Amino acid sequence: MTGNNTPLAQLDDQLTADFYLYESLLSDEERKILLKARSFLRDEIKPLVNEAWSKGELPQEMIGKFRGSGLNALGYEGYGEHQPAISHLLSGMIALDMTRVDASCATFFGVHNGLGFYSIYYGGDQEQRDRFLPAMATMEKIAAFALTEPLGGSDVSGGMRTTAKREGDTWIINGAKKWIGNATFADYTVVFARDVDDNKVKSFVVEKGTPGFEPVKIESKIALRIVQNAEITLTDVHVPEANRLQNMKGFRDVAEILRKTRSGVAWQALGLMIGAYELALDYAEQRIAFGRPIAKFQLVQDLLVKSLGNITASWGMLVQLARLQDQGVFRDEQSALAKDFVATRMREVVAWSRELFGGNGILVDYDIARFFSDAEALYSYEGTHQMQTLIVGKSITGHSAFLG
Repeated sequence: MTGNNTPLAQLDDQLTADFYLYESLLSDEERKILLKARSFLRDEIKPLVNEAWSKGELPQEMIGKFRGSGLNALGYEGYGEHQPAISHLLSGMIALDMTRVDASCATFFGVHNGLGFYSIYYGGDQEQRDRFLPAMATMEKIAAFALTEPLGGSDVSGGMRTTAKREGDTWIINGAKKWIGNATFADYTVVFARDVDDNKVKSFVVEKGTPGFEPVKIESKIALRIVQNAEITLTDVHVPEANRLQNMKGFRDVAEILRKTRSGVAWQALGLMIGAYELALDYAEQRIAFGRPIAKFQLVQDLLVKSLGNITASWGMLVQLARLQDQGVFRDEQSALAKDFVATRMREVVAWSRELFGGNGILVDYDIARFFSDAEALYSYEGTHQMQTLIVGKSITGHSAFLG
């Protein structure tokens, strides 16, 4: 990655939370892309968020705005507006900014542009990439990623209950999936199923409207309410061999997808942390108590400084992870440690930030309640804290503590 040649004093629009000026590591061209994305998210997406979150809906207007944003297919050689593909540092900072505005929007986009797009980009052959990805790159078609099951989350690799049986040039899929973002309306859902003949996990692109494929929206969520999560039942779903992702040979390839996208979730956690901190800092400067802004109180400053420390440490970890990714040498356990560490620090910061708001902290109008709730989802998805520690623990000790 290249450094920014612009003097630090001239870096306008720098995030308040960027205490160590991490954005200065971007090139001037990368920074232009980031600031364009930041303006789009602030001006076009943020005004829609609170109402959509309260209603638990993903407005078509919001999807339409993302289509014209220039953010689509980020990081994929041969697709999207920015070619050659952008650096992992820039894509991470864009994910940060997206979640800084709203975690649901970042999750919607991450499911499509990360999990869904990368599954086909990495797991499909050239014919499949040519067939599916151009429309996904413009967001004319939206993707979902169906791995988690009602009775299997992190342990789904060893006990996947959804099955696939080949009959000639057709696969028949039966089973169920749960917590599948975008699945209520997605045009393409990447479904993972265990082949009953060789017991290996295979991947299929199930197209919208396929008989037997029934997604039902999960209601009454307290987090990521804009994301349309579904529980899917698959009953004798017929999928052509042409829609089986040809380069996905087993769960090791699924793990490769998760390894790449897990680091993106760590950037999202940092963005949510920063968004909460900025809300708290702004509120502290405006809220008057005992005749003066609460920002003048020692205990308030203590919370803000601890939050900034968490942000700065997490950001430094992710900068180095992005450097390793750009060099092509990063490992699964490095992504796992980043997701675990940053998500844990995020949980602390949003709690401190909500605390600073007092009673106003439970009102959606002040934004911080949304951040506080959404943090719980980011803390859990793409692997819980416990699963990340098992991945890292195996790496540093040489011993697997996984059961089974």
